[in-house]
Amino acid sequence: MDAVERLSTIEGLRRLMARYVRYADHQRWQDLAGLFTPDGTFTPLKPDGSVWLRMQGREEIAATVGAAGGPGHVLVHHLFSDEIDVESPTSAQGVWAMEDIITRPEDAEVSEAFPFKGMHGFGHYHARFVQVEGSWYIAELKLTRLRLDLTS
Repeated sequence: MDAVERLSTIEGLRRLMARYVRYADHQRWQDLAGLFTPDGTFTPLKPDGSVWLRMQGREEIAATVGAAGGPGHVLVHHLFSDEIDVESPTSAQGVWAMEDIITRPEDAEVSEAFPFKGMHGFGHYHARFVQVEGSWYIAELKLTRLRLDLTS
């Protein structure tokens, strides 16, 4: 892989993660889940490092992250600096600094999975990517948290 191919791959992965946060903000859960491999995983962690949720497969990802949204919910995600390592023409890994804000309506149900009306978090997305038939997908996404402020 030459330098131009490597840089093109890096830009493609940046755009993939940009679509991920845009789809989340616009609550396009099926489109967001389609960015993952069919058996892809998404695991957000709590600030103490314990698993908050673990999702596997596009259907479970769409259903679970979709439960965080709905009418009157406002989601805002930001991606900042990234570190992307292209391992081969079909595999790569990356880390993105991130911030997310979720505001839910006063009548939103509070549950174990979503124990808040408002959330403001900071952390990092850790992603493993694979290329399948010419397109890049997220095979594994882990969200680590530095800080998570919840209001109920």
